[in-house]
Amino acid sequence: MPPARWAVRWILPAGAAPNSCPLCLTVCRLAPGFSLNAHLFKDFEMQNKDIKKIVLAYSGGLDTSAIIPWLKENYGGCEVIAFVADIGQERGDLEGVEQKALQSGASECHVVDLREEFIRDYVYPVLQTGALYEGTYLLGTSMARPIIAKAQVELALKVGADALCHGATGKGNDQVRFETTYTALAPQLKVVAPWREWDLRSREALLDYLKARNIPTTASLEKIYSRDENAWHISTEGGVLESPWNAPNKDCWVWTVDPQDAPDQPEQVTITVEKGNVVAVNGEALTPFQCLEKLNVIGAKHGIGRIDIVENRLVGIKSRGCYETPGGTIMVNALRAIEQLVLDRDSFKWREQLGLEMSYVVYDGRWFAPLRKSLQASAEALAQDVNGEVVLQLYKGQVTATQKKSANSLYSEEFATFGEDEVYDHRHAGGFIRLFSLSSRIRALNEKK
Repeated sequence: MPPARWAVRWILPAGAAPNSCPLCLTVCRLAPGFSLNAHLFKDFEMQNKDIKKIVLAYSGGLDTSAIIPWLKENYGGCEVIAFVADIGQERGDLEGVEQKALQSGASECHVVDLREEFIRDYVYPVLQTGALYEGTYLLGTSMARPIIAKAQVELALKVGADALCHGATGKGNDQVRFETTYTALAPQLKVVAPWREWDLRSREALLDYLKARNIPTTASLEKIYSRDENAWHISTEGGVLESPWNAPNKDCWVWTVDPQDAPDQPEQVTITVEKGNVVAVNGEALTPFQCLEKLNVIGAKHGIGRIDIVENRLVGIKSRGCYETPGGTIMVNALRAIEQLVLDRDSFKWREQLGLEMSYVVYDGRWFAPLRKSLQASAEALAQDVNGEVVLQLYKGQVTATQKKSANSLYSEEFATFGEDEVYDHRHAGGFIRLFSLSSRIRALNEKK
């Protein structure tokens, strides 16, 4: 017979009281015979003393501003180095970010410009596959996390850190994306995820925490939305959007003009595509980042690229968000227009399958997995012939390809014409149909036996 009482041993974050721990309360409620005498804070502290230097993925926002002092308090006074990835977010968010990090307690702050690399090496390859998560989401946040985590790892190895830290919550996808990249590139480094350890569970608690330590912040209780911004997109979650029955208000949109307020005259934009990549806008050759920058400006004023969706997070929670991807939406439409000309039926079907699979791989944070590389190689092979020029019409939130051409086009006016032609013999279709439907014919004959 087992003993009447069992001891359970786990470790709580420093400062967390047993009567405030959800795990403790759950165990006590479900199994009152359990003994919780194993809240060994000393063990936790000893474990934390093993970490001397942490590189934090820092944004300057409320969460990461609180994380810096929290790490120093709970990880034995360790050194915290802030890493800021410039992936094209609002320039104002980067102003003074180094000073802010130092004021919060960081020993150093490194701001790394990743804008060109992000669009060239992460966004453009995904565009080649045609990936759309659950049919609509252009993966703006998903594509950004691997390059941020990769650059963070590179800095950690350079400065001799023994741990990495991120500010992603325990409810979302980003924790998976960051830590999967950490594991793929530097499995020897420890990972600290404060949202899975601390007892700060609300915006109010974080603000109080910083106030008690005289750490300045621009965050406030009035800023009710959670936003993620980079060169590719901006997302808005929380606030009124937490109820799917609430229509989004004007505050839910940041970059784009309301399509109803967009210009009454359509605008034409010409896109040049080479090997499945956008290389020029209106005849001007530009880098990938410059192409996107220019198309963001053009698309935003016409209300292009707005979606309001409920998506399935990897962790099993459904979440709602308003996403704005004006330049990206224009690019996607341009690429699809050229694909229509140059990819045969089976190739296009295969590219669609690649896109579907890639959408899940990227969304789930498996950028450095062999599967992603394999899918990418196949998409690159198909993209070799995706060359041409497209004229797109932008009008009140809509993008329409009105003209397209390619030297590799399989479209033939001679074959497609409804007029008289000398290249197609209609009688040949009979033999094709007889063979195509042969299995149906055999089945029907068998049923009559």
